[in-house]
Amino acid sequence: MCFRTKLNTKIYEIEKAFDASFTEPELYTPQEEINGFDFSGNPVITDAAPGEILFYNWGLIPFWAKNSDIKKSTLNARIETITEKPAFRNSVDNRCLIIANGYYEWQWLDEKGKSKQKYLISSAEEEIFAFAGIYSHWQDPSTGKKIGSYSIITTEANELMSEIHNNKQRMPVILHHKDHNDWLNGARPESFAFPYEVKLTAQKV
Repeated sequence: MCFRTKLNTKIYEIEKAFDASFTEPELYTPQEEINGFDFSGNPVITDAAPGEILFYNWGLIPFWAKNSDIKKSTLNARIETITEKPAFRNSVDNRCLIIANGYYEWQWLDEKGKSKQKYLISSAEEEIFAFAGIYSHWQDPSTGKKIGSYSIITTEANELMSEIHNNKQRMPVILHHKDHNDWLNGARPESFAFPYEVKLTAQKV
């Protein structure tokens, strides 16, 4: 799965890489490690505004949710079942790019995971890349506040990630730059399931 990411690049480098502009640059803080369970706002590009970089909260909240508790289990969405799961099926056509320059995974060194090795995973193709994502808009019934939120799409692990993420053998879908528009424009999700992959590098941390 993917619960911790990295984005510590400067604003102008992100804007150049995606040919898009931050609408609220003051909200951006470079971070070595973003914890999904903080449910923080992070930079994304949506299909509705491909020239803008927005801040959506990690942990998708479906529009029909009575409260935000579901976000605890929607940090990731399995590509094999997103059209079936109630939390995701209404958001399958709401596509977004989740901007990052790394993510973290832990290798189990014993069968129960009591001893682990942490790795930083990066794209070997681009310094700044995009996870495939889906998003939703939800209005908090208690405050009336509108919240945009997202999930990172995951797929079967490739050879490298099977060795590192050896307990679950999953990995996030990282998109080739040339495929950003295809994802945003609604290409079939299964087209991005493994063996679709971007070459990755792994560094012990």
